[in-house]
Amino acid sequence: MHAFDVVIVGAGAAGLFCAGQAGRLGLRVLLIDHSAKVAEKIRISGGGRCNFTNTGTSAQQFLGENPHFCRSALSRYTPQDFVDLVREHRIAFHEKHKGQLFCDRSAEDIITMLLALCEAGQVERWQPCAVGAVEHSLGLYRLQTERGPVEAAQLVIATGGLSIPKIGATDWGYRIARQFDLRLVEPRPALVPLVFEGSPWAPYSSLAGLALPVRISTPVAGKKGRQVFDEDLLFTHRGLSGPAVLQISSFWLPGAPIAVHLAPAWDKAEALQAQLLAAKARSRKLVSNELSTLLPARLAEAWVSADSRLQQPICDVPDKALAALAQALTHWELRPSGTEGYRKAEVTAGGVDTLDLSSQTLESRQAGLYFIGEVVDVTGWLGGYNFQWAWASAYACAQAMAERRAALA
Repeated sequence: MHAFDVVIVGAGAAGLFCAGQAGRLGLRVLLIDHSAKVAEKIRISGGGRCNFTNTGTSAQQFLGENPHFCRSALSRYTPQDFVDLVREHRIAFHEKHKGQLFCDRSAEDIITMLLALCEAGQVERWQPCAVGAVEHSLGLYRLQTERGPVEAAQLVIATGGLSIPKIGATDWGYRIARQFDLRLVEPRPALVPLVFEGSPWAPYSSLAGLALPVRISTPVAGKKGRQVFDEDLLFTHRGLSGPAVLQISSFWLPGAPIAVHLAPAWDKAEALQAQLLAAKARSRKLVSNELSTLLPARLAEAWVSADSRLQQPICDVPDKALAALAQALTHWELRPSGTEGYRKAEVTAGGVDTLDLSSQTLESRQAGLYFIGEVVDVTGWLGGYNFQWAWASAYACAQAMAERRAALA
């Protein structure tokens, strides 16, 4: 039987960072993962450059049944703390957009840094190594693994969610939570493209690859008002993607509409209507040609093709039709038929219910059992927030485990 102070299952962002921090604090740590490679999500994130944090991180950019749960961990390990670590390891980085920080060279730099932290903390790593049964008795967790049985007084679950199964995502963490009678918030794909079916979508199905800035919104369950994002939208073969849609997908509920403002430079429909009426007074061009000064030409043509009233010179279009066009462009209401699912989802919303976890330590109601990172019902917006939650939850967990071991010594 191999004995450790801590066993961490899952060698992604949260698991690696927690292992390194716990090792630095003097704990004997074993890190296990069923995959031969570590941190595949880091490797593929940000187009291979890893959007490793966001300088504007606060609890406002997170959702879950208790969106305030993340406050404690985020306040104790901030984006600046991680930036200082990145600088210490001489990793060049830049800010791309709205506080999003990316590596200049490659996401591999972040992985190399995390592995170096584990090495400095004398963390033992078993990969690839599947974990079977987990038992708890007499204050110890005993795990059956492909490399033999192990035991530790503290067990950390950092196995992530269900998103991107091709890189090894499983429901193992959720199964362990259920085994120890912890509650789950039903997992669902988040930061995921939306798909559309049927004839209403037909005019737009040929626009794959077209992108434009939009304002997008959807009703928020259980709240007044709408969630709104100003981001870029991307047409795909099956529907819509891009940052705008990925952001809104985390709030979208099946059957609910989304609204897209296709010309956000004109804040209200009345302003766009005035623009169209001014064009009518001076131009004999086709509506599609005039629209192409406001929208990408391919979108303008597709839009006009769906309305026979607009397939003529703009000077011949009734004012009421132009008013309706302005209203439609500033409030294009759509009902997605679904999402691209976990295959294309960047993260998983839902997970281990925060009602059963300590916000200070990430320890569950089951003493000595911790859950960190994406497996928890804490989901960030697009833009580096989910990685910051990984770092912050891992740090809080490592600190708590060191304190618990000292108290039990």
